[in-house]
Amino acid sequence: MSPSDPTGADFKDPSLATKLLYALGATASALKLRALSTFLLIFYNQVVGLPPAMVGAILMGALVFDAILDPIVGQLSDNFRSRWGRRHPFMLLAAFPFAISFFLLWNPPEGLSDQATGAYLAAVLLSLRFFDTFFELPHQALAPELVKDYDKRTGLLAYRQLFLVAGGLGMSVLAYQVFLKEQPDGTGGVLGREGYFNYALAGALIILSTILISTLGTLKQIPHLAPAPSRRITLGGMLREMGQTLWNRAFIVATLAGIFIAIAIGARNGLEIYFGLYFWNLSQTQLATLATVSVVGSVAGVIIASPVARILGKKWGAIAVFGTAILIHVTPVSLRLLGLAPDNGTPELLALLYGEELFNAAFAAATGVLLASMLADVVEDAEVKTGRRSEGLLLSAGNLARKMVTGLGIFIATTVLTVIQFPEDAKKGAVDPEILTRMGMAYIPTVLALYGIAIACLMAFNISKAKHTRNLEHLRDARALAARTSAGSEPDSTPIGSPGTAAP
Repeated sequence: MSPSDPTGADFKDPSLATKLLYALGATASALKLRALSTFLLIFYNQVVGLPPAMVGAILMGALVFDAILDPIVGQLSDNFRSRWGRRHPFMLLAAFPFAISFFLLWNPPEGLSDQATGAYLAAVLLSLRFFDTFFELPHQALAPELVKDYDKRTGLLAYRQLFLVAGGLGMSVLAYQVFLKEQPDGTGGVLGREGYFNYALAGALIILSTILISTLGTLKQIPHLAPAPSRRITLGGMLREMGQTLWNRAFIVATLAGIFIAIAIGARNGLEIYFGLYFWNLSQTQLATLATVSVVGSVAGVIIASPVARILGKKWGAIAVFGTAILIHVTPVSLRLLGLAPDNGTPELLALLYGEELFNAAFAAATGVLLASMLADVVEDAEVKTGRRSEGLLLSAGNLARKMVTGLGIFIATTVLTVIQFPEDAKKGAVDPEILTRMGMAYIPTVLALYGIAIACLMAFNISKAKHTRNLEHLRDARALAARTSAGSEPDSTPIGSPGTAAP
């Protein structure tokens, strides 16, 4: 038994190398998420030529698909039995089709009608998100199994957040500076189609390699992970279990907070390149510098997350850093709308934008770590109430929340572009200033409303460090009692849906 394990269960604390190998897997989904939220809209709208409303509608349709798929995959991975455990078979199965789907997304056939191109986008996007779920959801579910301690769990998820940043923003920097680099004569760049082939190929290879390395690198942990229950399960029983597990206050409020944050982030990411190119009139080199600054800030945020959790607790720490991130983020656009921002092209404006990106990224990354750790703490709380471990099912909501970034979030972005009548084939410096003003005026209240709802949800989260410790103690005692009373008995035949006894 690891001395750091408060439950007293037969559990081996993973080494630093194992934690890093686990965390590396986050690169794949982060790369996909950032690519879709940053480049998908401008690629299919300004490069391929689809109307923004069509792109938004397709993304919303994919979100409905995810809402049905994610909890089912989560429940299946919680109950899957194999010699490779509950999670790893799903992760391995996803590797190649996930990578292939990502490559195909950025290489639609040329010469098709809008309807045919839209159908292609829908088919490839559904495939990409399906196999992303098959990897990402079981991968997330490993975190609360690998580390149970309240504070050490935050540390593990900080490593994961670090690779999320590296995978998402790091690939954005490479896109701007290498694959989609703007040529001296103004050709190429994010508005030129020719660079997307190499971008897609590099992204697919990174996705494939990080999934395989992370999955194979954590195989030795399988003996230390919770096994699937040994029992029969019917469809009705599965649905009852899902309802009982998900009816948890902490889970509901943490999930709602994550959803509203993800929607706001999706709207931001979808419009970010429009603000950069047209609102601020930045070059691609400056956009790449912004992404680089964001990486630096995010690394700082990952570092401060654990100390913030220890000092303020996860709930109040998340509210504090999140509120600070919001105020910092809306400052530059608000100043421009008030006529107080420096002029485009001046060093003062770049200093303002780089400063906003640095500090916003730091506090946003810390928020992400704390929210992930809060949701992971729901696993033991739900197990106390239901008598079952349901990491996959519970974290399916977190997975769905992240997909809101490229679902409802980008739908909001496309709606904004449609309402303000943003032109197709727009040229830098040639967009009507009134259209740009309307974009800013629509953006600020939208994200503030979404972020405000998220903070209100976080206020209702009710798992503190003390409650988490009581949950672990209750589970330790329950396992000890089960071991004394059921030695030599038949495998568990507890009726499906039978709840456990709640901890005081």
